[in-house]
Amino acid sequence: MTPDVAQIREALRVVIDPELGVNIVDLGFVYDIAVAEGDVRITMTATTKGCPASGFLKEGVARSAAQVDGVRSVDVVMTFEPAWDPSMISADARAGLGFASVH
Repeated sequence: MTPDVAQIREALRVVIDPELGVNIVDLGFVYDIAVAEGDVRITMTATTKGCPASGFLKEGVARSAAQVDGVRSVDVVMTFEPAWDPSMISADARAGLGFASVH
């Protein structure tokens, strides 16, 4: 069985940013997921280049994706282009974090 992008994305929801207490998918940290015959490449970011949780998050992403049935290998690439900003947070996560809606 070859995993698909949706399965990988769902698996990444268990990776929680320790400062914000929200999963990295809803925070908008996952920029891209590519799957080819069980080989997974995930491009992700963190809030800033100096984020002390970057290593922890990257490791959690690799571990979580590797647990999906059919995954043969996982490559996690950190990027800061484009830079992350709070507009990338999902609406539900924004509400949970107490962001005021701006119209």
